Amino acid sequence: MLWGCFSAKGPGRLIRVKERMSGAMYREILSDNLLPSARALKMKRGWVFQHDNDPKHTARATKEWLRKKHFKVLEWPSQSPDLNPIENLWRELKVRVAQRQPQNITALEEICMEEWAKIPATVRAASTGASGVPIPSTAQAPIHCYQ
Repeated sequence: MLWGCFSAKGPGRLIRVKERMSGAMYREILSDNLLPSARALKMKRGWVFQHDNDPKHTARATKEWLRKKHFKVLEWPSQSPDLNPIENLWRELKVRVAQRQPQNITALEEICMEEWAKIPATVRAASTGASGVPIPSTAQAPIHCYQ
């Protein structure tokens, strides 16, 4: 499984998750990868975090962790996978990886990382703009994170 994040400014980190993800693991992934991604993308204060309604994301402990870290979280409508803005990026990544025909899991992971970093701005812009997700005028474009 992969976890990744992005904004209209560019792709954030993409990591391989080698075991079944728990709520605690999700919070650890956010801690280790979300803020470094925001810094690398030069996101200014006021950016908004958005993830879907997976139970790990909506767990009381996760909500409390996000609150303590002062994240602005964009509410996500339930039962709305069709609005998921990262789906365009996952599709683009799958196409790019398939074209390179990785021969083993190590090559697959390396190619995923390389191709993630090369996803063009037009695909990211379509993902953040075509999702129908409103962006508050006082905030920057959201950072979207999924596994």
